[in-house]
Amino acid sequence: MHLLSASCVSALLVSAFLCQVSGFETVIGLYGETLEIPCNNGAVKDEDVLLLKWKYDKGQGVSGDLLVKQKNQNVSISATDEYKGRVSLAASSSLLLSAATLSDQRTFTCMVVASADISEYPVTVVINKMPTEVEIHDKAEELEIGKLTKLGTCVAKDANPAVNITWLKNNKPLVADEEGVSIQASLLIDPATGLVTTTSILEYSAKKEDTDAQFSCSTQQIAGTELVSSPVTFSITFSTENIALKVIAQDPLVEGDNVTLKCEADGNPAPTSFNFHLKGEAVKVENTDSYTIMKVSRNSSGEYKCSLVDDPTMEATVDITVQYLDINLSPSGDIVRSAGGTLDLNLKIDASGDTKVSWTKDNVKLDKEPKFSKVNYAHSGRYECEVTLGLLSRKASFELAVEGAPVIKHLTKRRRDDGKYKVLMCEAEGSPKPAVSWSINGTSPSESDYVNGKITHTIQVVPHANLTVSCTVSNEFGVDTKAINVSSYSSDDGDQTKLVVGVVVGLLVAAIVLGLAYWVYTKKSKQGSWKTGEKEDGSSEEEKKLEEKVEENNQKAEV
Repeated sequence: MHLLSASCVSALLVSAFLCQVSGFETVIGLYGETLEIPCNNGAVKDEDVLLLKWKYDKGQGVSGDLLVKQKNQNVSISATDEYKGRVSLAASSSLLLSAATLSDQRTFTCMVVASADISEYPVTVVINKMPTEVEIHDKAEELEIGKLTKLGTCVAKDANPAVNITWLKNNKPLVADEEGVSIQASLLIDPATGLVTTTSILEYSAKKEDTDAQFSCSTQQIAGTELVSSPVTFSITFSTENIALKVIAQDPLVEGDNVTLKCEADGNPAPTSFNFHLKGEAVKVENTDSYTIMKVSRNSSGEYKCSLVDDPTMEATVDITVQYLDINLSPSGDIVRSAGGTLDLNLKIDASGDTKVSWTKDNVKLDKEPKFSKVNYAHSGRYECEVTLGLLSRKASFELAVEGAPVIKHLTKRRRDDGKYKVLMCEAEGSPKPAVSWSINGTSPSESDYVNGKITHTIQVVPHANLTVSCTVSNEFGVDTKAINVSSYSSDDGDQTKLVVGVVVGLLVAAIVLGLAYWVYTKKSKQGSWKTGEKEDGSSEEEKKLEEKVEENNQKAEV
């Protein structure tokens, strides 16, 4: 008699798969795994059992014994044939059945003999098996748009029960009888194992949008995990329906640049030969979709085409514009004009589009184009014009020098703030820069910057007598002189004395006039008092104020 050790029973318990349905009337096991079949739903108590026996249904009303366990005795294995060496008894009185196969799908009965009665507990066994693989075989090399083509065969091998196969496109189910979808399924049973292989063939009519689409198939058992095959993709073939001509060039496209024309067609496989129509001239290219025009010129502007060699009606066009910008500024370079003369500018522009013009003078932007109806020294400087057409830019410039004999604009004098010197300033303009000289020697001579043909020369003098001072400016074109009278400091003091005397005399005259007015006023006041009977000593407050005013003026006159 073969008995299982406790450790062996524990190992079997760990690997067992048990699914109890309807009070353990049915147990589902996995193919090839150890199956535990419970006795009375595991409610058997060892102390109440006198004898425990497991048996199975051989069919046609015949049963076969598997094992017996009597109270206080070891298990006795009686299994023969296919169950020899595969059965054992668990601690819970359950039957352990190793390496389950489809032939184990039958009824197993647990018979329990107790002190009071005998009970039997039948259990139906079902064995499930997942497919060993789910793969797509016989894959098509390519799919053609609008043509029903066998895409592939999905195989789910060796399963129980048989599985259903679902085809997927981008993980979404495909349904048979839809336009362009046909699915045919079949089953094959292995006579040795009883396992079922399911096969599903998909015929599919592709669309253009199926390019890069992923096709797969999946299986799902009544009780089991879904299995999905690896996704596959297909090359979708279709004739050219659209064609486009692209221009590959720098922006902006200017004279001297290279231009590549690229003809793109949406057919698959893509066309490899094209005709390029270059302003009336047809050029055929093979094994490429591009053509390069070297060193374009403004005459290269115009319409270009490309077409299919085998279908000239399938064509695309594009307009190419070569940008160009030419300017001519007259006069240019170094220009010399005499002060008071004229200068006429002429800017000619030849461009492929609308342009913008801007001017600067000595790098300072001008609001508008300079005009020189009568040039002066302030017009001297460097002028530059910039003409732009999009990103294209051209520049031209000239240097204007205004020349002429110097002219003294202002000759002035003033007393310095501390009163010790007199400052003489001679302002002149001319070009080239004039030299400045004085008829006397002054101190602290200074000269301003020569800007826009103007210069100012300054000296300081201390005149001890009245002088006439001359300022002379000269350059290679002429000389100019102006004079100014400069009085001595003593003359200035005499002038101040005369001024003081005049002020004193004026004050005296004012005092006399006020005195006369007071006499007239007093006389009239007395006559008025006689007529009204007022006393003479009753003088008013106004008389007192007038007398005080007269006295004050007399004092000023004396000073």
